[in-house]
This record gives sequence, C-alpha cells and structure tokens, in this order.
Amino acid sequence: MPLTTIGFDADDTLWENEHFFRLTEERFTEILSDHAEQRDISARLLEAEKRNLQLYGFGIKGFILSMIETAIDVTGGKVSTHAIARIMEIGREMLQHPIETLPHVSETLKRLAPEYRLVLITKGDLFDQERKLAQSGLGDFFDAVEIVSDKTVETYRRVFTQHGKGPESAMMVGNSMKSDVLPALSAGCWGVFVPHELTWTLEHAQHPSEAPRFREIANLGELEGVLAEIRRAM
Repeated sequence: MPLTTIGFDADDTLWENEHFFRLTEERFTEILSDHAEQRDISARLLEAEKRNLQLYGFGIKGFILSMIETAIDVTGGKVSTHAIARIMEIGREMLQHPIETLPHVSETLKRLAPEYRLVLITKGDLFDQERKLAQSGLGDFFDAVEIVSDKTVETYRRVFTQHGKGPESAMMVGNSMKSDVLPALSAGCWGVFVPHELTWTLEHAQHPSEAPRFREIANLGELEGVLAEIRRAM
C-alpha cells in the first residue's frame, strides 16, 4: 500500500523537552543536598517516577508529584514546607518554559504537509501538550492531533485507521524506541527513529535492526530521503 499518513512524536522530536527535566532535576537534588548525595536522590526519583506512571501518567505534573514523594522519602518524612514550596516553584517554571523547536522541523513539516496526512501523536498532560503545540507554531501543519495516555500497538492501529488508511500505509517518527518505534512496527507501520541525546531512560529499548520497516535518521532533515527511498521501492 502507498504511504499516505505520517505520525510525529512531539517531545524531543519536534521540540526540546528532556533538557528541561534534567535541569529541574539538578535543582531538585540541590534542594535536598543536605540529606543525600545527588546520585542517590536521582535514583530514588527515577524509582518514584516508575511507580507513579500508572497513577499520574507522563508529563510535568506527574514529575512534580514524584519529586515531592522523593523529598519525603529522602528526608524520612521531615522535608520542610520551604523545600516543598521550592519544588512546586521549579515545577511551575517547567510548565511555563518557552518552546524551542529542534533543527529542520518547520521546513520538513512544511514540505511534507501538501503530500501526506500529518498526525501529531504525543503522550502526556493534555493542557501542557496543547500549550506546547500552540507555542511551537507548528499546529497548522497537522491534520489531526492525538494526545494519548500511552503509545501502544492498539493506539497506532486506532489512530492510523481513524486518520488514514490504516497502519500499513502509515509511518511513525519519533525519538523514543520504546514508545514511537517498536509498537508502531508491531502495528504494521513504518517506524523511523530520530535519536535525541537526552532521551529519558525509561524510553530506551533494543534497536529492531532486522525489521524491514525500520529506519533511523540523524535528524528530521533526513526524513524526505527515507520517504523517497520507500517510494522507489514501491
């Protein structure tokens, strides 16, 4: 089937995201520096995030709650109200941070939009993802936007059936091997991996190098070359 629909991840594929989580985590460990080493605090924060994903989902608000939980844990329940207030403050700053699009994003979307149906598929907090999309100035390039709680095989089957001609005629592009590539390939899509140097640890997974519909590019500027190769093969 001809390729008609392309899905794009948002965070760390279209704009910077993990960078701000890392900076906030550094500030968080400084707040608790009198109670534990930075490495230990970061490890306990990651464990809290893992535990809380099923409760809070992905996004900044869940991260803030995990920081507060970690602060209680690290201090043995003796965290000060001042420290909690500082954690809330750095969390609010994350929710207000300006959006920084990644290289080649705008021009690539502009060239692809007339030829393909473009769908933004992102997970996280609804309000925050809507805010970032609005501030990015990229919204007009997309025919549809799907903000989902998680990205699974069924997610991609549903989205590409609803907004295209099914997963077999669709491609998913993103920086997360675990969320953007592997489930999309399992659904029957093409999966294009665009690595980002700061991809969150929980989004790492083994490369499916033998999968015939898997491709890897250095940046979105190389996507059109992949699409041309696929067209020639068809």
